[in-house]
Parts: sequence; C-alpha cells; structure tokens
Amino acid sequence: MNKPLTDIVRAPTRRQALVVGATLVGGSLLVGCSIGDILSAGSKVEVGAFGPFLKFAADGSVTVISKHIEFGQGNHAGLAAIAAEELDADWSRVSVEQAAANAKLYGNSMTGGAQGTGGSSAIFNSWTQLRTAGAAARAMFVQAAAAKWSVPAAEIRVANGVLSHASGKQAGFGDLLDEAARITPPEAPLLKDPKTFTLIGTDRVRRKDSRIKSTGAATYTLDVKRPDLLVAMVAHAPKFGAKVKSFDAAAASKIAGVVAVHQIPTGVAVVAENTWAARQGREALKVEWDEAKAETRGSAQILDSFRDLASGKTAAPEKGGWKPFDSKGDAAKAAAGSNALEIAYDFPYLAHATMEPMNCVAMVGKGPTRLVFGSQSPTMDQINTAGIVKALPGSIQIETLFAGGSFGRRANLKSDYVTECVHIARKVGGGRPVKLVWIREDDMRAGYYRPIVHHTVRVTTDAQGFPATWRHRVVTQSIMKGAPPGMSGGDIDPTAVEGALGSPYLKATPIVDAQLIMPDVGVPVLWWRSVGATHTAYVMEHTIDQLARRAGKDPIAYRRALYEKAGARRHIAVLDLVAEKAGWSSPAPAGWTRGVAVHESFGSVVAQVAEVKLENGQPRVGRVVTAIDCGTAISPDQIAAQMEGGTCYGLSATLYGEITLTDGVVDQGNFDTYRVMRNSEAPTVETHILPSTNPPTGVGEPGTPVIGPAVANALLTLTGKPTLSQPFVKA
Repeated sequence: MNKPLTDIVRAPTRRQALVVGATLVGGSLLVGCSIGDILSAGSKVEVGAFGPFLKFAADGSVTVISKHIEFGQGNHAGLAAIAAEELDADWSRVSVEQAAANAKLYGNSMTGGAQGTGGSSAIFNSWTQLRTAGAAARAMFVQAAAAKWSVPAAEIRVANGVLSHASGKQAGFGDLLDEAARITPPEAPLLKDPKTFTLIGTDRVRRKDSRIKSTGAATYTLDVKRPDLLVAMVAHAPKFGAKVKSFDAAAASKIAGVVAVHQIPTGVAVVAENTWAARQGREALKVEWDEAKAETRGSAQILDSFRDLASGKTAAPEKGGWKPFDSKGDAAKAAAGSNALEIAYDFPYLAHATMEPMNCVAMVGKGPTRLVFGSQSPTMDQINTAGIVKALPGSIQIETLFAGGSFGRRANLKSDYVTECVHIARKVGGGRPVKLVWIREDDMRAGYYRPIVHHTVRVTTDAQGFPATWRHRVVTQSIMKGAPPGMSGGDIDPTAVEGALGSPYLKATPIVDAQLIMPDVGVPVLWWRSVGATHTAYVMEHTIDQLARRAGKDPIAYRRALYEKAGARRHIAVLDLVAEKAGWSSPAPAGWTRGVAVHESFGSVVAQVAEVKLENGQPRVGRVVTAIDCGTAISPDQIAAQMEGGTCYGLSATLYGEITLTDGVVDQGNFDTYRVMRNSEAPTVETHILPSTNPPTGVGEPGTPVIGPAVANALLTLTGKPTLSQPFVKA
C-alpha cells in the first residue's frame, strides 16, 4: 500500500524549508521563528476577525477561503462544505475564494508546512482545520446573539445561517456581524457529532464553479489581461540537458510585434505584443545548441539498460546500487526453488497532457514581484522566484487562478515554467507584465514525465498455491533526485516503490526480497497522477491474478485469503462490496469477461471490477464497478466524479499512453501522436462508497492505478496470457 497521508511528503520538510528560508533572509537562522514565519517573511496578507478561512458579508453570505487550488478536481465544494457544516450556514449562500500565498496561514501539514495542493491531501489536510474555523465562527455569532438578546447561549439554535431563540428572536449572520467580530474566537470550539451532519455526505454538496466554467466566465491564465501586457514564448533545446551555444535573433526581430529576444537559463525567449508574433518570432530564431551534456539515448535504449540491470547482465554501480525496500526471512530462498512464477513488466514515459498547457504571468520591478497563474505549490514558487529576484519569499505575491488540470505537473521542485517566466519578466523589467505561453508541443517535448519503469518478479508458492517467497526488483529514475536531504527519501525514493512497499501481499508472504535501483537518466521526471501506484498497482495485482490462476482459485477468493493473512480489513471490505455490486458470482454479460483489482493509495482503498471484451483485437472496456473506502464522504457526487475521471485517465494511459525518444528527442508533440481515450471509448463507471466515520482520505488519485490491472486481469481470463507492458495498443 502507499504510505499513509500523514507520511506523504511532496515538499521540503520543516527543517529543509527552515534552512532555505534562513538563507533567503541573510544566511542565519532566526531564533524563535516558525517555518511559517520564515517562508512568509515579507508577506502583507491580512486576517479578518473570523480567522484566515472565513469571511462574512453584511447580507449574511459566507466566503470560505481555500488554501488549495482548484484545477478540475472539485475540491472547493468539499472544502466549503466542511466549514459550512460546522457553521450551520445556508449552503446556497456559501462561496469560495482562493487564498493568497502565505505558508504561515495556509501551510499544508501533508507537504511539510509548505502551502501546496498534492498527494490527494486537500480534504484530509483541511478536515479538522476548517471544521474548527466553522465551529469557532458559529460560537462567536451565538455568543453575540446571547449577549444582544440577554438569553443563555445554550438556548440559541443555528440553522441555514439564521440564529433563533424560543422567544421568537432571530437574526442572520449579517445582522450580528459587528458584535460577533468583536468576540475572541474560542481556541477549541465544540465540534459536531458526525451523526448530526446535515450537509456533509449529502448530494447537496455540488460544485460551486460549474456555471462560471460552463459559461466561460472563469478566469484562467490565458484570460489574464493587463495594460502593456507582453507575451513570451521560449525556444527549448530538442534534447534534454542541452544548452544554448549561440543564437541569431535577426530574423525574429524583424517579425512585426516582436519586442525583444533574451537568452534565459532554459533557452531563448521571444517577447512580443501578442501570442502570434511571439510564436512567429520563435520559429524565425536560429539557435545552435551545445549537446555535450545532453541525453542522447532513445527510450528503447534506456529501457534496455533497465532490463540489463534487473537481470544482472549489467552490474550495479558501487554507488547508487541496489537498495532493499522490503526484506523478510532468508533472501537467498527467494531466488531459489523450482516451479516459480517469473515475470517482467515494462512501463513507458507518460506525459501529464493537461488540457491547459503550462503558462504564467509575471511582473518584476517597480514594487513587489507578482505572479498570476494556476499555482499548485505557492510556497515552492515563492522560494524559487525569490532566489531569482533576490527578495524575501513571502514578499512574492501570487494570485492563484483556476487551472485546466495538473495531474502533478504544475508542482515541481524547480518551479520550471514559473521561473522561466520570472527570468523573462526580470529582463523586461519595470514591472511590465509578461505572459509566458507554452503550446501543446512545448508541454509534450519540454516538460516532465512519469518515468520509465521496469519490474521483475519471482514468486514461489506453498502447497495451497499462496506466495511462499517473493523476489522483486524495480528499476526506475528517482523523481526526488536533487531534492534537499531528508526530502529525497535517502537511499530509497518512496515515490518509486509506494504501492509495493507495505503491500498486504508482501505482508502475507513469509520470505520477501524486494530491492530498488535508480539509475541516472537525463530525461526530467515528475510525479504523475497516483505517482508510484501507476506501476506498482499493476505489477502487484496482475501478478496476484496469475498466481490465483496457477492455483486454480477464484481471484477474489484468493485475494480475500491473502488479506486475511495480512490483517487487511479495509481491503476485504471493498473487495466484498465490489464483488456484490458487480455480480461477480454470476456470469458476465454475453461476450464480456470480468477482471478485478484492489489497491490502496493516499489513504484510500479502491477495488474495481472491469468488464472487457476484444474488438478487432483491441480491448474494449464497458462497465466498471468501483468500491472505495475514503473515510468520511464529504461529497458523494464529487467522489463519484473523481472515480470516473481517475478511471478514464488511468485507462487512457493503460491503453494508449506512451512518450518515446529517438536519439534523445521526444517523438510526440500533440494528441495526433500522443493518443488519448475518446469519449466514445469511455466506460460506464459505477461508484459505491463504503460507509465510514473516519477522517476523509484521498480521492483525486486512488481511482487511477486500479483500472489498468483490472483490465489486464480480464484479458488474462479471456486469453490465458498476461499483459506485460503498457500501452496495450501500440501506436
């Protein structure tokens, strides 16, 4: 299983960020300052009487301040509902506003105290925080009403934003706003018993942004307009690691509308009065690249080198060699024994392929540096920008807008496209706004990718057909390479093995020898929706189905027995639920075959049964039944939407997703060569939520990794052959 949410680290630890912050403010530690104090140094964000998460208007309407970005996942509705539930607000009069960038006020405990959205942590991280904010504000209004009406506070009832008393007195939040604002908020307000919830868990919790997004009223980065706005596009090296050797801007400068051409660390930027001029100017550039340190191998060569490492054909280097991530019993026995299942799996590079490519607006000079864009990691963006403009991180003002998807792409340790825009705006100077525009080809060819991964697995079984020894080797690039010490995970990058590490299947196996090696490759890699689970879920689940088949056992009964050995009660619960809802015990519809998979990631456990058939030799997925244990369900409608979206995203990658390189150059540039699943190919996804009163866990990513192995397991039943590589359908 993946690490619990409390262990997920997607940004600097408190210690690392403290050191970074101290360096930015002069090189010495500030005694008595918290990490939030240091990272927000220079900020002028003001907090109202009701704290950093709530605002009230004179008409009684409520605004919930979200510290988490909304880039399609619908978290704003859930976050608002948490506060509104404790506040007993009128849900129809609750709106959401994006928070300013300030780590002290809006830090995420799941990201080491940095402000950011990732790891499917938005709801989990804000659960207690927003409940407390809502309950505290409610208590302030009740106390204000009690004092004004001269009645005991315990006799006042609050419902739908109206306070009332048995005497007939009543008032809305707006009527008591001044009095309530003068009351000191309670530090530990009484929270509701979940049994009394009237909003959370109901279908009333629907998205607040549907109308403005449907009508085009929502503002994205490309919609930003400012007086004297310039547009920039960058010529990037065709091979990763190459640098500008020289360039000739003469032809580009002659393009009407081109204002300037600047060399920046990542390439050559053309700055113009509009997007068309910037693009034409970039195409007219003549750039000579220094490829001395560039990655020149193709993806097939890289994968071959991974296979050679796993097989022992190539010896592991003394430094950075094989590292154990799970070990139990006599490892030598895991490599011995006859009649073992020995199998190898390959996974390609994947693009994030967000509907909105990367972009940013920056203003540098004449006052504080300002950024306007869909910032997924405001604190990291502040730190990286501050290093360029030589300012305090908190003084970097970020206005976070809606973003058209991310899947992990908009948050990375280097803030790559953000700093690119800042470098350009700094050269332009004078505080003049510069909008950096990446087109689809930039995103496909100059971005970050889910890494190539190779797994080899060798399993021997006992007399009942269950795993007796499990030998596992994983070869992949480290996503966290170059991160500060303590953030990288040390010898083991946790993102490379999450989903295998801690798996109930390994817990149920007496002897385990699982190791990882992370060779250096010049292709930039990054977390991709569900991160390590994108490949580990597939390997574990498809291997288990093959073992069940060898043992002559039903795949669900086989899993249940292993879960019982491992004490994985949540896995058993979702497995039983999905089997019931999918009708596993009855025959599949004529022409269809069923496959099952179960996986835990980001604190949630998801089980899926996929109905699959072959059409013209290619898999066609029809009905997908999903069961999820995600703790308290804030918005069942949004959970279902995330399961649907995650399933389709994962299925698209499983069937078609692949980034390839030839001699170091990315072959794909747009959706004509990077195929994605069409609407007509999308399955029908049913979602069933396991009732729970536990704190909510992640839903944005856990639906993605399960569909691939569920389909592969259906194909295994259909054809008798395992599917050992992705994508299933080659270009």
